[in-house]
Amino acid sequence: MTTKLLLTFAICRLIVTVGLTVDPSELLRLGVEGQLSVDPYDVETASLDFGLISRSEPMAVLHPGSADDIARLVQAAYLSSQGFTVSARGHGHSINGQAQTSNGVVIEMSGCSRGSRLGSGNLAKPQVALKEMHVDVWGGELWIDVLRSTLEHGLAPKSWTDYLYLSVGGTLSNGGISGQAFNHGPQISNVYELDVVTGKGELMTCSEEQNSKLFHAVLGGLGQFGIITRARIALEPAPQRVRWIRVLYSNFSTFTRDQEHLISLHGEPSTLKFDYVEGFVIVDEGLINNWRSSFFSPRNPVKISSVGANGGVLYCLEITKNYDESTGDTIDQEVEALMKNLNFIPSTVFTTDLPYIDFLDRVHKAELKLRAKDLWEVPHPWLNLFVPKSRIADLDRGVFKGHFRK
Repeated sequence: MTTKLLLTFAICRLIVTVGLTVDPSELLRLGVEGQLSVDPYDVETASLDFGLISRSEPMAVLHPGSADDIARLVQAAYLSSQGFTVSARGHGHSINGQAQTSNGVVIEMSGCSRGSRLGSGNLAKPQVALKEMHVDVWGGELWIDVLRSTLEHGLAPKSWTDYLYLSVGGTLSNGGISGQAFNHGPQISNVYELDVVTGKGELMTCSEEQNSKLFHAVLGGLGQFGIITRARIALEPAPQRVRWIRVLYSNFSTFTRDQEHLISLHGEPSTLKFDYVEGFVIVDEGLINNWRSSFFSPRNPVKISSVGANGGVLYCLEITKNYDESTGDTIDQEVEALMKNLNFIPSTVFTTDLPYIDFLDRVHKAELKLRAKDLWEVPHPWLNLFVPKSRIADLDRGVFKGHFRK
């Protein structure tokens, strides 16, 4: 056994010294805690992403057992005289094939086993620090599992994306934006510390105070400055329930003016503002009750034409108010006071109350409906834009109302 260990060490030292001259899979079989897979199913899965627009088949897939496994792989690629590519894959919702690599190795970040270590002594299961109000999580952890772990302690992260079946490292590499961002900022504004594997294969801890340049480069850096293996995320007391409200507009200027008003209240006490503000556009000529707006009751169908839509377009403002059983007797008054300053179509108020986790996980319910109809595993082109206020009316006229549709 001692002889085998010495031989493995000697081979590894030789590779580091002269550069990689063997297949990367041979190197990885020598010393990783996790598993290197060339199984056709693993390779096929790693060759695709959620958009199903691009495809790149890797040579192998690494299921890491620790952050050190990732560091070894990246270092081997960096030191290799031949060179090979490495790509980190969370849940595959990346930008145009960014989580794929051709003839390289894909790291399946969301496949880390529960018994493994994060590389700095933390177990892969989310570790909640009650006194410090934060949680340490593996970079490949899905947000839905982070939420479930923190709710066991009555706590939750402050800011979310609309879809929770995404990896922590993935959304922190992009920004992490949803309707809570006007109150708390995006997810990248609610991170205290990171462990990152750099492009040279170094495993580094970074924060505002320690390696701050790396910290700010990685957050929102689209994966170009390192692979997030651990994140320390800020927590707050979790509400028990949510008052979820949707109202409709036919006038775009009124719609955006009301949104801006609600967002401007972010500095007010919690009783004087909503906790979530988002809007979306409905351009379907038929019923509003499609899957995207399944919030509306099937027993009370609403047609666009019935509410005087301008040019066949409606605008929906989606807002929520968090509350607990102890504050349930005041929620009606708080909501009414906020709603009276809005100028939506009076007959289009739709309201429901539900548990906090059910609201945050609402998109997953729509996913299950689509999966049941075989409409989920299809191409999903997606475009996110930040539009300056000075051009938002042009976007409405040119896109939403179809002036440029030919």
